[in-house]
Amino acid sequence: MERDLDQINVIPLVDVMLVLLVIVLTTATFISTGQIPVDLAKAKHAAAPLETPVVLTLKTDGALYLNQQPVAAEGLGAALAAYAKETPVVVRADRATPLERFVAVVDTVKGLGYTKVSLQVERS
Repeated sequence: MERDLDQINVIPLVDVMLVLLVIVLTTATFISTGQIPVDLAKAKHAAAPLETPVVLTLKTDGALYLNQQPVAAEGLGAALAAYAKETPVVVRADRATPLERFVAVVDTVKGLGYTKVSLQVERS
């Protein structure tokens, strides 16, 4: 009993596509873990940075990072002294961070003479 093949067998195609999907998702996870995880706020009109900025990350628990290196709030001025005053500073703050803590960090940065201070958000 021979059967004519009048249909395309898509099962191998689906298998290959699932394997490719797993590979893409796995590599995307490894690539994105290079940053400190923060739950960013969302904004509809967010612009991309023009220069390579100094990145300050403020977590909910109060931890502060300068370019992914932990820094004490008191030592922020000394850590930023290595950068020119014209360097853009981007503040990444967790959405649950108290406003008072965020304002204190931005005020410290502006008090040091940095004028290009912005907040990083996710585009919604």
